[in-house]
Amino acid sequence: MAVPSLTDSPSFTTWNGPSTLFAPSDSSVRSCVSCSIPRILSEHIVPGLFSFSYLQKLAFGTKVETMSPGHCLTVTSGTHRDTNTTRIFIDGVEISRPDMFNNGIVVVHGLEGFIAPLSPFSCSIEKMTSLAFPLHPPPVSSSPSPLMRLMLRDAVLRLRTSGFGILALAIRIKYPELVNLQNATIFTVDDFSIFTGAASYVSNVRFHIVPNRYLAMADLERLPVGTVLPSLERGQYLVVTTAGRPATLRINYVRMKSPDAMKNQKVVVHSLFLPFPHLHPASLDGLMNGRNHLEENVATTDESMKDSCAALEENGSCEVIIPPWNFHGL
Repeated sequence: MAVPSLTDSPSFTTWNGPSTLFAPSDSSVRSCVSCSIPRILSEHIVPGLFSFSYLQKLAFGTKVETMSPGHCLTVTSGTHRDTNTTRIFIDGVEISRPDMFNNGIVVVHGLEGFIAPLSPFSCSIEKMTSLAFPLHPPPVSSSPSPLMRLMLRDAVLRLRTSGFGILALAIRIKYPELVNLQNATIFTVDDFSIFTGAASYVSNVRFHIVPNRYLAMADLERLPVGTVLPSLERGQYLVVTTAGRPATLRINYVRMKSPDAMKNQKVVVHSLFLPFPHLHPASLDGLMNGRNHLEENVATTDESMKDSCAALEENGSCEVIIPPWNFHGL
């Protein structure tokens, strides 16, 4: 009966995809006289289909963001002493009636009780205690990380509904390659930009992905000029051409439009004003070999590139010019 009260929530008005509800019993909800029913429900619902068998495969301590932005549920498990079956706990509350409803659009699991109001830090892995993660984490293996699988899936769901549907599709297509990474930093342009002139991004997604590095905006701000970041495209690199905060930071002469547009535990996405151009090979070689500082190499860069990208200072956009040496194209 309380579900209709969620229709006014901003999260629910922008999300029309499949969802999973961890349903507390009537008696447990009534026992919390001071609780907000809409808040309880929004923190008990997560986007995506999480069947009980899928929950059993998740890594111990996996976090899943709820319909209340910035609030995450922690999935843990244990073995029933008598039956030797796997028990799943959502923020410490056991699923007592798994898969009580599943029509392919909504999955409902019955809980023993209600989940206590979530902390604003519930999505932060640094805030987790030893109760959530083993004291000695298992060694990294060559097999795909279950957490990375979950985080890529989470990224696809969130990007698809926030104006980055093309990137969401690209992640699905390149999933076999991405799932083997430990982390990923992805630079992108939004769907509107792609359809209005930045279509070159579609064929160069790999050039915009930094593998095995989690670089949120706070991390990018600390990178000095000349920092070289290898991309997923073998032999192709990104370079910090101007250091600083979001308003001044440039990578390959391009400014970010929306830093930290999407991030979870394994994947962070930054929105750009336009796709990255390839740097002059001579300038890049100097950086890679550590012979010269970037400013000393910029003189070898085609003047038309510098002039066109200087427009970023004024209005955040510039026309991509392909100089003669840009044999890789865009």
